[in-house]
Amino acid sequence: MRNRKNLFHALNSPYLAENGSFTVQSLPTTPPAGSQGSNKDYKRKLNKIVRELQVLQPVLYASGTRAVLMIFQAMDAAGKDSTIRAVMTGINPAGCKVYSFKTPSERELAHDFLWRTYQCMPEKGRIGIFNRSYYEEVLVVRVHPEMLDSQNLALRPGLKTLWRERYQSICDMERHLARNGTVILKFWLNVSQEEQKRRFMRRLHKKEKHWKWSPADLEEREYWPDYMEAYEQMIRATSKPWAPWYTIPADNKPFMHYSVAKIVKATLQSLGLEYPKPDAGTHRHLADARKQLQGD
Repeated sequence: MRNRKNLFHALNSPYLAENGSFTVQSLPTTPPAGSQGSNKDYKRKLNKIVRELQVLQPVLYASGTRAVLMIFQAMDAAGKDSTIRAVMTGINPAGCKVYSFKTPSERELAHDFLWRTYQCMPEKGRIGIFNRSYYEEVLVVRVHPEMLDSQNLALRPGLKTLWRERYQSICDMERHLARNGTVILKFWLNVSQEEQKRRFMRRLHKKEKHWKWSPADLEEREYWPDYMEAYEQMIRATSKPWAPWYTIPADNKPFMHYSVAKIVKATLQSLGLEYPKPDAGTHRHLADARKQLQGD
């Protein structure tokens, strides 16, 4: 019963998006008022958690019973790349893989909207990280419904019905994954429009950041209200106990990195994983091996 209960693992976090009980406007983009700690303090706390994750991840890998899927969604310049890098630094690459999903290819468009991401799901014992994901299909495509024209949909209901059906398909798939041992953590890095502007300006002023700039970033900024509505509807519809959304304030990067790491650590700890225990036969083989090596 304990293992079954752990399939539904949403933590009691201030950033947990309760199903249908919030508005985007009510969600903070900055650390809570009165919070103690400088950026240096958050970095120090993050480093401590990273060391703890380096202990927890090998147990996940060795146990081979659970997989972890971490999904990051955000507006441009919110800090998805830096958060993944900061939280997962030092993790054994053999047990972790990051996927970034760009514009779908022709082959991907020839399948249903979940196909290209489903084949990248992590194996048991491993951590899979999606930098953007199948949720783009109810975010970018919702803001730009003309993209549906290239998807060759056999049945194309009205948009209201289409989004509702896609939310349901996502929830069904995520529950299936949870039932079969995948722990799902979804993070929306909630950056303000003002902070995004500041980060865009830094990209334009620093040569080493010019490669990150795309004219499309500025174009999409014009759709900010539409994206906020899309995020609100998406999170309301798909934040479930087995696949919770955590809405992380993203205006302060050190605080954001620390907050994500804290949730990842607590989730792994809640699974109660252990290294596999050798049976009697294995103990005999180990003893024989020790004797043989000592006699060499």
